[in-house]
Amino acid sequence: MIEDSITIKELTEEEQWKDAFLVMKQLRTDLDEKKYLQLIKEMYTEGYKMFALLEKGKIVAVTGVIQLTNLYYGRHIWVYDLITDESKRSKGYGEKLLLHVQTWGNENGCGIVALSSGISRADAHRFYENKMGYTKSSYAFRSQV
Repeated sequence: MIEDSITIKELTEEEQWKDAFLVMKQLRTDLDEKKYLQLIKEMYTEGYKMFALLEKGKIVAVTGVIQLTNLYYGRHIWVYDLITDESKRSKGYGEKLLLHVQTWGNENGCGIVALSSGISRADAHRFYENKMGYTKSSYAFRSQV
């Protein structure tokens, strides 16, 4: 892999979000493209940002984040989505993208990057804990209303 062939950029336009859909769909399997774009547009107005890692100009990993403030983390970055294309995993792309988010958060006055990961995603948990040094700090719960 040639390091010069890797770039990270923020996706800010609908066409770019469409380009990211094939990778994002691997994480958010319940979304079709129409619903995905509808939600991204709404989230974008609320501060959601999407970053993509490109290999030779092609999106191979995507993350979606937002800057928030609350009583337990203070000002922080919340990672909603982090996915590397299944054909490109184990090349360090997720690590590069998450490090980019950490740097971006630090530059924006955020001392913490936090996320939630599905219970069944054992490989992701190993990545966050062993590779990236994240700690389990809570359980996340939800209820249909």
